[in-house]
Amino acid sequence: MSNADRRSQFWALYVTRFAEGFGFITLITLLGTYINTLDPQAATVLGITISSGFIIGMYTTGFTLAQTVAVVPLAWAGDRYDKRTVLLGVLAVGTGVYALFPLVDSSGSFILVRALQGLVVTGAGLMTLSLVGQIADIGTRADKIGKANAASFAASIIGSLSAGGIYDAVGFGPIFTIIAVLMGAAWVITWLVLDDDDTRIEGFPFSDLAVNRRILTITSFRAQYAFAVTMVRTWVPIYVSTEMAAGGLGVTGIAIGVTVAAQKGTNMVGQLFTGRLSDAYGRSLFVFAGGGAYGVIAILIPFAPAWGAAVGADVALPILGDLPPAYLPLVALSGLLGVADSFREPASMALFADEGTDEGGVASSFGIRELVWRPGSVAGPLIAGYLMVEVSMASVFYVGGAFAITGVLAFLAILARDHGRAALTTW
Repeated sequence: MSNADRRSQFWALYVTRFAEGFGFITLITLLGTYINTLDPQAATVLGITISSGFIIGMYTTGFTLAQTVAVVPLAWAGDRYDKRTVLLGVLAVGTGVYALFPLVDSSGSFILVRALQGLVVTGAGLMTLSLVGQIADIGTRADKIGKANAASFAASIIGSLSAGGIYDAVGFGPIFTIIAVLMGAAWVITWLVLDDDDTRIEGFPFSDLAVNRRILTITSFRAQYAFAVTMVRTWVPIYVSTEMAAGGLGVTGIAIGVTVAAQKGTNMVGQLFTGRLSDAYGRSLFVFAGGGAYGVIAILIPFAPAWGAAVGADVALPILGDLPPAYLPLVALSGLLGVADSFREPASMALFADEGTDEGGVASSFGIRELVWRPGSVAGPLIAGYLMVEVSMASVFYVGGAFAITGVLAFLAILARDHGRAALTTW
């Protein structure tokens, strides 16, 4: 493959990452708005009382449960058959799924359609990252993965800002029309530009990769970190948009999007450089530093109201309107979360890509990465929903941050024991 052909392959995959990221972040941005609109109430089913906190948690957990179910068959199909064909199928399904969102009129229908979205996001993410890792040379994988992630974050910034503004102007419907068109455009570009994937892996690569020492080491961190990221990343926009009576800040529309965009923007810019650095200086140090910093910043989020009040941050800004004192400090902390994650993410992904390529199952390696994430991403929102309703909004961020810190400490201990004391700077 010539350099020009290789470059066009990467750009086709970056476009797909953009479309997938736009759809994903739109739902994250509007999650608090959906909570306010659908107003989940406690219900009794077969004599069992389901709390409103559990239903709120299912708004995210329904999505992640579907992702869990989809990971193994999609990853296996990607290794066994043509990843390009699998990706085209996922994009076609995604176009239809996003067209269903304007029909949502209850918590039940929202959870169902979000579950379908989970299948799409998982398939698109697995296939694009697997293909990027497969096409890239070994010394450039974190760099190329970082750029692919940057495309997704660019979509996140545009999506988070535009979703709030469009919703304020015309409601939910037009937002999802735009996403459906983007998914259709990604399908066309993938079909026209991306070459067939000729790799064929017989058997079931998951079984060998599941006992790979390096993968086991990184999963000691990732399994705990999943709780942290799912709780904190999801609850920042919920905190901003939920009504003050429920412990939130009560802002709406584009102000919600600015909070999300701050995290995505710093992450996007960071990954344009941090991936290349982790290619040059090793992966584990970046995972440790980024994960630990994320936990500390998450624990600081509940202090945003006090800091805002101390400096008089209750202001009225053009477009954003009247803002409570906690808003601007929270935007700054959200941006710092993105900086922290930009160090961790490309390094972590490159570790899985390296091992998967060496062992002959890159899609399965990324599949294991997804599976390790699932327990935390399924249980995390349920824990956060319970904490939000039964304890306090602040407790969500304290518990989420604690998961990140215990994760990096476990990673450091296992890394030193199994790979030597110098592994943090050499592996």
